[in-house]
Amino acid sequence: MKNIFFALPGNESLTDALVKKENSEKGSLEMRQFPDGESYIRILSNVKDKKVILVCTLHQPDTKLLPLYFLSKIAKELGAQHICLVAPYLSYMRQDNVFNPGEGVTSNYFASLLSGFIDSLITIDPHLHRIKSLSEIYDIPTKVTHAASHISAWIKSNIATPLLIGPDVESEQWVSEVAKNANAPYIILTKIRHGDRNVEVSVPHFNTYKDHTPVLVDDIISTGRTMIETIGHLKTAGMKPPICIGVHAIFTGNAFQEIKDSGAKKIITCNTIPHESNHIDISDLLIL
Repeated sequence: MKNIFFALPGNESLTDALVKKENSEKGSLEMRQFPDGESYIRILSNVKDKKVILVCTLHQPDTKLLPLYFLSKIAKELGAQHICLVAPYLSYMRQDNVFNPGEGVTSNYFASLLSGFIDSLITIDPHLHRIKSLSEIYDIPTKVTHAASHISAWIKSNIATPLLIGPDVESEQWVSEVAKNANAPYIILTKIRHGDRNVEVSVPHFNTYKDHTPVLVDDIISTGRTMIETIGHLKTAGMKPPICIGVHAIFTGNAFQEIKDSGAKKIITCNTIPHESNHIDISDLLIL
């Protein structure tokens, strides 16, 4: 079965990299909106008997879901044998429990929705907490890859004496893996979240690592409050300006600039979500 890749808006560079790495065909689309905001989608390439790979990272997912759905349905009607979604960032993974009366477990709803029109899914470092595996909520084959080795390689090539810092207990498993591959020490902080933008971080004891460059590592950089508060603690402790590394560059509102202004030396992310901070290429992790 031949593969054909389609890039949804904003995913063109990553799709071109995948097409080149796999020596595959890149499909052509016509996508626009009617004056009333409804989506118009037309597939211009032949997809009959092919495996259609839709490349669409799912930050800000609500506006992307209908075009994905329409594209998948049209491809199937045109004879596609299989629809695979390559979503480097997978949304709706944080609301994995009912925290307050009247809420829903939207991670389950979203998984059910995608499973209804996609045949398989590939993603990178989804936010797995109470959900241990995507197979718990997705009814389709899923492949999860990890950016830890790529982050480690970047650290080894760019930082002489790093000290890796994980923001909370949840991060320890993969921060420890990054540290191991980078031959670097690491510590994990204690974090108490009082709200979306109100985070309290334990005051760490950094005296042992005064000569190291702090490297703050997290899977998702969203509001940036944890990193900003941690940078404040590092300043108080007399540490060097830190380098902040994240897999997924969400950067809500003005978070990117706020982290820079707080004293970060550099902010580095993987290219799972297009952003000016992208310096770590993870396209090879998405090879089929």
